[in-house]
Amino acid sequence: MIANQPRPAGIISPSRKLAWRWLLPLFISLLFVTTLIWLPLHEKQQETAERQEQLIADSLWVEQTIRFQLQRNEESLKLMGAEVAAGYLRGARLQERMENLIRNNHEIHRIIHLDAQGRLLGSTDETLISYQELSPPSKLADERARVTRTPLYSQPAPDITGPVMLDYHVPLFVQNRYIGSLIVSYLASSILDDIVPWWFAQDNEIALTDTNGNVIHKRASGGAGRGFYTHRRTLNLAGVSLQLTTNSIKSAPKLLPSLLVDIVILLSLGLIWSLIALWRDINRRLAAETALREQIAFRSAMENSLITGLRARDLDGRVTYVNPAFCAMVGMPAEAIVGRLPPMSYWAPEAVAEYHQHFSQVTAGTASQQGFETIFMHADGNRIPVLIFESPLVDDSGRQTGWMGSILDISDRKRIENLNRQQEEKLQASARLATMGEIASTLAHELNQPLAAISSYTTGALNMIERDRAVEHTPDVGMLEHALQNANAQAQRAGQIIRSVHTFVKKREPMRTAITITELVGSVMPLVELQAQKYFVTVRTNIPADLPPVLADRVLLEQVLLNLTRNAIESMQTTPPDKRILRIVATADQGVPPYVGVAISDHGHGIPPEVAERLYSPFFSTKADGMGMGLSICRTAIEFHGGTLTHADNPGGGTIFRFSLPTAPGDVAK
Repeated sequence: MIANQPRPAGIISPSRKLAWRWLLPLFISLLFVTTLIWLPLHEKQQETAERQEQLIADSLWVEQTIRFQLQRNEESLKLMGAEVAAGYLRGARLQERMENLIRNNHEIHRIIHLDAQGRLLGSTDETLISYQELSPPSKLADERARVTRTPLYSQPAPDITGPVMLDYHVPLFVQNRYIGSLIVSYLASSILDDIVPWWFAQDNEIALTDTNGNVIHKRASGGAGRGFYTHRRTLNLAGVSLQLTTNSIKSAPKLLPSLLVDIVILLSLGLIWSLIALWRDINRRLAAETALREQIAFRSAMENSLITGLRARDLDGRVTYVNPAFCAMVGMPAEAIVGRLPPMSYWAPEAVAEYHQHFSQVTAGTASQQGFETIFMHADGNRIPVLIFESPLVDDSGRQTGWMGSILDISDRKRIENLNRQQEEKLQASARLATMGEIASTLAHELNQPLAAISSYTTGALNMIERDRAVEHTPDVGMLEHALQNANAQAQRAGQIIRSVHTFVKKREPMRTAITITELVGSVMPLVELQAQKYFVTVRTNIPADLPPVLADRVLLEQVLLNLTRNAIESMQTTPPDKRILRIVATADQGVPPYVGVAISDHGHGIPPEVAERLYSPFFSTKADGMGMGLSICRTAIEFHGGTLTHADNPGGGTIFRFSLPTAPGDVAK
């Protein structure tokens, strides 16, 4: 009866206890064995996946490194092409620039410069002597680049020199005219040998193939790949697509004999490797972010430190960007400028029409490459002279998105120009005084003649009156009138000489008026004849009466005529008397715009070639007592009026100096 009594709650039977004693260790043992088997397999699988992922990450980094280096070279070549098209780079400077680019980028094999007909203008490779030596794919890419007006790569192919080349073609255009190409060539081997890091090549076999899988070049510094860890990346370039294939030299991971030791080692190594990989990835990411921040900071600092104002506008004329220099130039914050459409608040009211006309020329592509000079109005109302250069703003796809302008504050240049003009005027006044000093003795001698004649006529008239008074006769009125008229004519002649000298040396501001060549020559003819009489020179003029007037400063042109005629007269001191002839001839040139030319010819000693090279240089003179400023001032004065001063040998012996001046506009001439 007792044996059949029920057990108290919570008490386990001995059989069940025995079962749990066996089942629990068995379960633990099975779990341990399963863990021992699963962990190596899982570790192997995990290691395989991690190696594959690392290979993919490294391959991506290598592909980006190759792409970044090629893009940097592309930008350098495009900048070089822009400077060649603008005329800044040519000849030796272009050759030096190309060689410097190759020295700084070892992956570049050569750079060549072709003209519009494909002729070789320059090359860093002396073995290449003709455009025809390029590979057919390279020639095809050159034609496509010229048609599309876009830089393109060619398919890799061997040219006449042998190695497989990858050529990058940059077409050059001046406005819409094709003027040639710049071609940079990469050895297919150099792309892998010089750009791919050594540490990556030690762990992987890397190959460059075309889209069909044909191997262009292969690099295996650490040996052949095992074919277990592989990855393929597409390298898309402008005009061509290549494949970058990586094959790791590592084999599949193996199970080690001692599983427990192996598990501990693998777990430790896996942890360490994961930490290293994570640390490396983090460092790379931080380095990339730091480089990006530094690049952004550098560009911002560069733009902020510029003294040249920068302004970007979209195709509608809306301002999209201004730098601090531009804001300081107009005295306004960027917020008050960006996003605004013309008319702008910094436009001077008197130049609004000029601004609109200039922007119309910019959008039409007819703006001058020399820049547009105008004035801006500062926020305080001051006017600022500026020089504006406008160029198209093109995005990375080649599409124009607006216009980029560089604005230079030329206030200092204007002040210097005004100062130089004042100094030039002072120098011209000094030159006139020096010129008058040279003819002072002749002037004194010439004035003695009319004064002596006046004295003779008046003395004769007084003697006639005294004689008739003594004999109580009426004086002969006719003879007295004739003597007084002659005395009056001589007095007027002396006065004309003095007035001509006074007008010539008088200091005043330049003033342009419409004047004929006949009036100009007539005003200086008394002074010219003074000098001519001193050296027994005959003056002959040939000036048509119907010549159009010129808009000029009378005194400046009188100085030019007097300097040129004085030089011509003095050059004939040793010429036989019968050949001492000074000719002043004026002609009209019906060009665009029309000009009036004046030639002063002599039969003097002429100008030797070694003297002609420095003839117009300041302070150069062949005279022992000369200042060396006469011809320099003459050229400056003529160029100030928009004309030219030249000289040539006289076929009959001597020299001909000729200056030309634009005629006055019709309304001014009237």
